[in-house]
Amino acid sequence: MDIRSRDASAPFTTVDGSTIRSLLDRGTAEVRNQSLAEATVEPGGATTRHYHRDAEEIYYVLAGVGSMDVDGVVRSVEAGDAVLIPPGAWHQVTASPGEPLRFLCCCSPPYSDDDTYFS
Repeated sequence: MDIRSRDASAPFTTVDGSTIRSLLDRGTAEVRNQSLAEATVEPGGATTRHYHRDAEEIYYVLAGVGSMDVDGVVRSVEAGDAVLIPPGAWHQVTASPGEPLRFLCCCSPPYSDDDTYFS
């Protein structure tokens, strides 16, 4: 069993521009098929539109309000919403002004910068 405290993970900025705390991934646990991270987008900010060739992602919004664009379909998101992002789908998340948008990001296979494409 692996248990890791959120506070044990130092935040860093990913290639898409979000601030991430990696909770469980290949670098922190004996993970084989998925990764779990907490992501934050600052008020009024957005990630850079991108896709993952291999990874399927699920975002679960913990706090804040924003919008999610998946392959050109834009929907509002708020705490309690879960979003499926299929492999190959262009996506971008934007936080509304006022408060950060904080969400969990589960990737399968585990997240990798090498699987993040911008053009």
